[in-house]
Amino acid sequence: MSQTVTPPVSPANRWLIILLLMGFAALGHFNRIGIGVAGTEVFIRPTVTEGAPAPATKEEPKGARPAFYQAFSEVEMGWVYTAFLVVYTCAMLPGGWLIDRIGSVRAMTLLGLTMGSFVMLTGVFGWVMSTPHQLWFGFLVIRGLAGMCSAPLHPGASHAIADVTEPVGRSTGNGLVTAGAVLGISCTYPLFGWMIDRFTWQWAFVISGGVLISYACLWRFLAKGRIPGPAHESAPEVEVAHTASDSPWSLLSHSGLWLVSISYFAYSYYQYLMFYWMNFYFEKVLHVPAQESRDYSFVITVCQGAGMFLGGLLTDLICRLVGVSLGRRLFMVGGMGLCALLTLVAVNQTVSHQVALFMALAMGAQGMCECVYWTTATELGGRSRGFSGAFLNTIGNVGGFISPVLTPKLAENMGWTGAIGIACAVCGFGGLIWLWINTTASKPTVTVS
Repeated sequence: MSQTVTPPVSPANRWLIILLLMGFAALGHFNRIGIGVAGTEVFIRPTVTEGAPAPATKEEPKGARPAFYQAFSEVEMGWVYTAFLVVYTCAMLPGGWLIDRIGSVRAMTLLGLTMGSFVMLTGVFGWVMSTPHQLWFGFLVIRGLAGMCSAPLHPGASHAIADVTEPVGRSTGNGLVTAGAVLGISCTYPLFGWMIDRFTWQWAFVISGGVLISYACLWRFLAKGRIPGPAHESAPEVEVAHTASDSPWSLLSHSGLWLVSISYFAYSYYQYLMFYWMNFYFEKVLHVPAQESRDYSFVITVCQGAGMFLGGLLTDLICRLVGVSLGRRLFMVGGMGLCALLTLVAVNQTVSHQVALFMALAMGAQGMCECVYWTTATELGGRSRGFSGAFLNTIGNVGGFISPVLTPKLAENMGWTGAIGIACAVCGFGGLIWLWINTTASKPTVTVS
């Protein structure tokens, strides 16, 4: 007979795994964003435009200058950041396949050990390289490798959540994990900056990577035996029924997964616009003082993290009341639509704190939707849920690539209000797609002999 898979995990172990995954997400993004802090504080030299007043110089570091201080241009550091993102995206589908083959415990352990090692090497390069050209080339290679190793982070976390939680309950787990990622991003700027000031930028990378390696070892010790192994290691008396979603490559023809991923493209288009251009919008368009602009950006980002946490709880509550398919549809159409509406209200305000308030509410509304993407994609993937989560993230990253580049081009022709309005339309369309998504189209079953 066939029956729905029930995770044989106790509540205590389930919450332990979720908390560990939150920490993994926070540390993974902390190590990912740290290079940006170092770029701003150490590596990037001020750009002088002919005929323009000289830019304000950075405050000179106390004592001796850091190694390779202001050694790179903004464009050169931009290539370092891009190297991570490009390789990260290209490695996403192979990373998802690996998760399905070796299981989430081993995949996440491997992620922490390898990414942590490359982050540590980022600092070591500062001691062994003798010229800026050598260091820049080394950064391109090492950051690309770090991007490759970090690819399994979110697909692996959602895979583990599916392993240890019931279908109605997975949105809460995924919401907590994504909230942990935003918390890690928020803490990177003050904490990694403090580490640079206190220990030098080389030691900041070594310490940060070392903490990730140590955490991976802790994860392996605590998670081993608490999460079911990959499907091919299942007990022989339980035969896993083959469905169309069991084969990784057959998922590429799964219309439901494509619709979810296209919606996530729209989600990421809006989100990355805010991540990359929000501070610029406040400081350069609204002419808000720099420190006030940074404070607004920080609060708005934290509000999205809070939305991710609340979204998981509310999604599961609504699904218990009206059913999974209807509940998720209502939640996604409402959340993405509310995000678009609140953002349109924000850009039509004239007072900066009112703009920040409505943007914070908009980002919170959008953040509430994040967990539904990961929960649905892993369910549609069946035994290949690592691959399906990776596919979701790959399509989402495409939207994240396009938005930061396209938005300023649109702003040149229609102004920033118009460019952000386009993003709102994309976001709203991403919510409407859920009217055609069947979240129960593919569910793993087991056949008990």
